[in-house]
Amino acid sequence: MKKKILLLEDDEALHDTLKDILEDEGYAVTSAYDGDMADDLLYESSFDLLILDVNVPAQSGFELLKSARGRGVMAPALFVTSRDSLEDVEEGFLSGADDYIRKPFAIKELVLRVKSMMLRRFSHPIDKRVEIAHNIFYDTINGGVFDKDEKINLSSKTDALLKLLLERRGSIVTHEVIAQRLWSFDETPSDDALRTYIKELRKLLGKEKIVSHKRLGYQLCT
Repeated sequence: MKKKILLLEDDEALHDTLKDILEDEGYAVTSAYDGDMADDLLYESSFDLLILDVNVPAQSGFELLKSARGRGVMAPALFVTSRDSLEDVEEGFLSGADDYIRKPFAIKELVLRVKSMMLRRFSHPIDKRVEIAHNIFYDTINGGVFDKDEKINLSSKTDALLKLLLERRGSIVTHEVIAQRLWSFDETPSDDALRTYIKELRKLLGKEKIVSHKRLGYQLCT
C-alpha cells in the first residue's frame, strides 16, 4: 500500500511540481491549497506524512498543525517556507513540526527528507527491533528496551518518551508534544519528572545520544 502524504502549498506551479515528483517516488499525494482545506482533509483521512507551507490562505501552516496536534494527529510534519528567522523556526517546532526546510530548496533535498521521515515511522516498521545504542534495542511492536536479549526495566513514561524520541529520531521533539504523549488529560505535566526520564535514558544510551534544545525540547541523535 502506498504511503499517503498531505501536501499543503498554495503556489500552484510549485505544488504541481512537488506532487508529480512525490508520486513518481511512489507516494499517494493529496492536495490542499489553503489551511482550511487541509484541516478538512485531516478530519476525513489519516496520513503518513504532512508537508505544509506556512504562508497559505485561511489559517497558516503553524496554526493548522498546532490544532491538529491538539486533537491527536501524530503524523510527522515537514514545514516548507520562506520564513527563516530563528523565531519562525522556533514557532514551527513549537507547533509540532518534525522538520523544517527553507525556500528556495533543491527538490532532491526535500525527497531525501521525506524518505528519512517515512523510515522513522513505527506504523510500518522495517524491523521489530531497532538498535538505539551499542547492543541496546527497542521493541517497536511490544515496547520495551533490551540489552541484547535481556529486558531492561523502565517506567511506563520513560518507555513512552523513548518511543516518541525514536519515532522522530533526528528531529526536535518539543516540550508540548512530549507533554501530550506522556501525560493524560487529568495529569499535570512535570518538568522535574521529564528531566528525570531524560536522565534515565541518557544513563542507558549515553549522554551524547539525547540533545537538549533550550526552550524547544529534546532530540535523539541518529
